[in-house]
Amino acid sequence: MQAFHTFRFFGKGFYPKHLLLLAAFFYSSLYLSAFAPMAANDPDPVKNEIRIVRQVPVPMRDGTILYADIYRPVKPGKYPVIVTRTPYGLQREGVHHERMIKFAQRGYIGIVQDVRGRYESEGQWDPFRDEANDGHDTIEWIAEQDFSNGKIAMQGGSYLGHNQWAAASQSPPSLDAIFPSVASTNLYANWITMGGAFRLSFNYGWGVVRMPNRIMLPQHWHTASYTPEELKYENILMHLPLKDGDLQSAGYAVPHYRDWLTHESYDDYWKSISDEERFDQVMVPAYNTGGWFDIFLMGTLNGYTGMKKNGGTAAARAGTKLLVGPWGHGPGTGFGDLEFGEHAYVDLFEEELRYYDFHLKGIDNGLDKEKPVKLFYMGENTWREEADWPIPGTQYKELYLTGEGPANSLRGSGRLTFDKPASAGTDTYRYDPNLPVMTYGGNNCCGSPTIAGPKDQRIIERRNDVLVYTSDYLTEPVTVAGPVTMKLHAATDGPDTDWMIKLVDVYPDGSAYPVSEGILRARFKDGLDRINLLTPNQVYEFEIEMMGTANVFQPGHRIRVDITSSNFPQFDRNPNTGKPLGADAEVRVAAQTIHHGGNRPSHIVLPIVNGF
Repeated sequence: MQAFHTFRFFGKGFYPKHLLLLAAFFYSSLYLSAFAPMAANDPDPVKNEIRIVRQVPVPMRDGTILYADIYRPVKPGKYPVIVTRTPYGLQREGVHHERMIKFAQRGYIGIVQDVRGRYESEGQWDPFRDEANDGHDTIEWIAEQDFSNGKIAMQGGSYLGHNQWAAASQSPPSLDAIFPSVASTNLYANWITMGGAFRLSFNYGWGVVRMPNRIMLPQHWHTASYTPEELKYENILMHLPLKDGDLQSAGYAVPHYRDWLTHESYDDYWKSISDEERFDQVMVPAYNTGGWFDIFLMGTLNGYTGMKKNGGTAAARAGTKLLVGPWGHGPGTGFGDLEFGEHAYVDLFEEELRYYDFHLKGIDNGLDKEKPVKLFYMGENTWREEADWPIPGTQYKELYLTGEGPANSLRGSGRLTFDKPASAGTDTYRYDPNLPVMTYGGNNCCGSPTIAGPKDQRIIERRNDVLVYTSDYLTEPVTVAGPVTMKLHAATDGPDTDWMIKLVDVYPDGSAYPVSEGILRARFKDGLDRINLLTPNQVYEFEIEMMGTANVFQPGHRIRVDITSSNFPQFDRNPNTGKPLGADAEVRVAAQTIHHGGNRPSHIVLPIVNGF
């Protein structure tokens, strides 16, 4: 119980005579004892006495030293190891300590390491660029330590999840499993951009304000009540040109942010660090978890499908799993305007523990007998296990745009129908980058504060620069689960623009909640790795990849598709000029035309599965 008394020094009764004890507390191994009375409500009260060894140097292949904390059972012996590599500080309060303590109490070694150039670790911080080699070297260093039994897994979400994919793509021989949560698998296509459109709120808030150099910085000077007008996010994110936008906050050039702007297509800069280019080199299974409204949902889904199709071994392909809940950037019971019930929450620690017990300890806990996919179906608000993703037997059905009058806003006449319209029609609107449609709900997190999740879209559907197409009231449930795609026949009067699409569930009272969204920067119509500007006023068929979803549109509800050309500040405003990303100091208004019916049948493709 000595550690318990030591912790009390932080409260009442702290005196100078305790300084030596505090020094020992911080700069030597820490001993924590676990007793049943301290965990009366814990369903698993049997634990190991543990210790924490701080600031352990881990050498990389180039001589750079990265530092890690090690959480381990006190009892001598060799143990399986779970490692997390983080840019957020290995002592980040409320993130790593509890999880690693609980793993160590259950017979694992837990290791948390500062990545290169962050906090205590040496080197230069350059997001993403060194994580593959450093992750590989860390895993192989662990395998050589006397506390390791040679069974190693990786753990963590978001950037920490990316770090797992990066390391695994190097085929480290000592790695046995990964558990990437809310993680990107293609840093260009499902982190920095979506459909080639630059994720401004995330990239600026995360890359410029919070993470420009060695330590994570607060956003207070852009968000607090005392913030002057010129520093408020709503003003600073409007700055043009984007290429020097970092000066408005950091006050200096942020190299990685400027690199992201310079490499605006999926070129070798991005391909060299894309996990999706190297699934065949990942030799271990991956348990992918995420949320239907998370910013990295595409990475979660692609991680599963990529491994199932291209994983480097039969065991890796067979052992890969997927779990997606009605969440944002982590589990909960509700998000946005909607509550999904207590059963919507999943304790991911328990999921991880079962996964590691199976792969690292060889415990026969039935993991291999479960279906590999577990999805939460919104609308029905229940979980369902599936044999795969996309779900076997899925029927892809076209829902067509039509209407007998203009579709502008909720007041318009835009309609959706499963019957292909014979007669041709058009809808038009003006997109003014100086008056963009603002972000309200959808898939976002973690950068400058934006409103995310299922939010009632009527607040933006009242605008004339939003086209609204709505089905008749449903008489029976329509269960949609899988990838969603928009086929849009459209023209603009300039060389480039954006097409923003939302799939919306309209409730009987008229409230309208997005369940999927997608955007395409028109210059990438032929692929994210090539830039082809448009011929003004020429009609093209654009294919717009949208977020996957699982939603039951109930009887009395309606299905809706919203179309516009901006979603700011989640995405930067396309200035409609065709100039390189970040170059424009001025913008132009675009005249947009959407074609539907006849020979140009614009439609959304819905993945329909068997209902409940």
